[in-house]
Amino acid sequence: MTTAEKIRLIVGRRGVTMGEVAEGTGQTRQNFSNKLKRDDFKESELSQIAEFLNCEFKIIFVDKESGEEF
Repeated sequence: MTTAEKIRLIVGRRGVTMGEVAEGTGQTRQNFSNKLKRDDFKESELSQIAEFLNCEFKIIFVDKESGEEF
């Protein structure tokens, strides 16, 4: 599942619109829509979206050899 698909899923479950997410994260609706289409977000933007949607945002790197998470 892509990041954009995950955002759409959470937005649907929260009962808010994409426009509300855009406005709540300081973006124009058009800019947010374009980022969703391209699935192109900065880490800082994803953090803002998660905060708006009342979610915890995590990025985890896992060493393929040891399984250690960073």
